[in-house]
Amino acid sequence: MITDTHTHLYSEQFDEDRDIMMQRAFDAGISRFFIPAIDASYTERMFHLETAYPKNIFLMMGLHPTSVKENYKEELAHVKKWIDQRHFYAIGEIGIDLYWDNTFLAQQQEAFRTQIQWAKEKKLPIVIHCRDAFDEIFEVLEAEKSDDLRGIFHCFTGTLKQAKKAISYHMKLGIGGVATFKNGKIDQFLNQIALKHIVLETDSPYLAPTPYRGKRNESAYITQVIDKLVAIYGLPFQEITEITTQNSKEIFGV
Repeated sequence: MITDTHTHLYSEQFDEDRDIMMQRAFDAGISRFFIPAIDASYTERMFHLETAYPKNIFLMMGLHPTSVKENYKEELAHVKKWIDQRHFYAIGEIGIDLYWDNTFLAQQQEAFRTQIQWAKEKKLPIVIHCRDAFDEIFEVLEAEKSDDLRGIFHCFTGTLKQAKKAISYHMKLGIGGVATFKNGKIDQFLNQIALKHIVLETDSPYLAPTPYRGKRNESAYITQVIDKLVAIYGLPFQEITEITTQNSKEIFGV
């Protein structure tokens, strides 16, 4: 059983062939899909996906940092409304993204901190989006750290030092297509991180692994990531899948 801990299967990019794409994933042995939220505009699409695949889809709720704009308080109210109404498996994806600009940095920090606090109240894990913002992310985590805070550093692309610091906050590292890139860099030190700290993800439709880089990503391609981890850790494919799926169960509680 293979788990994709981060995949946007509700994306418009799958509207023409979603069922066929899902079947490819099932045929490849992937049966658990954890679905991060972006903002209110995608909520209904997430619910429709859950209805279509109730045994396989596990939803998160949260406000993505790139969706933190002038109306971020309305968006946060939307998140709070839903986490008070029904069960989700995590608060995510949340965090800080300074890749494009830092106009809303203060608002991103506030939204990140607020959603971490909600996660602790609900006893849910968090799924962190971090882009060009490790220092800012760690500053918030340092202030909010606690024994009951856990989660995943989605699409981890940092250094060995940053990986160890993320793990110190009870975070697993989400490893996906970037590990297969020639310039991805994390493959150069990943063998120094125990596999118990790793979970698998695709972030589809984004960040397709080699040899699909530049094309639409999908959950079936997670096998390319596992192949890379086989080469890095020198462990059998099946053992990688068993350990990483068990790690996901520890985080999500399912």
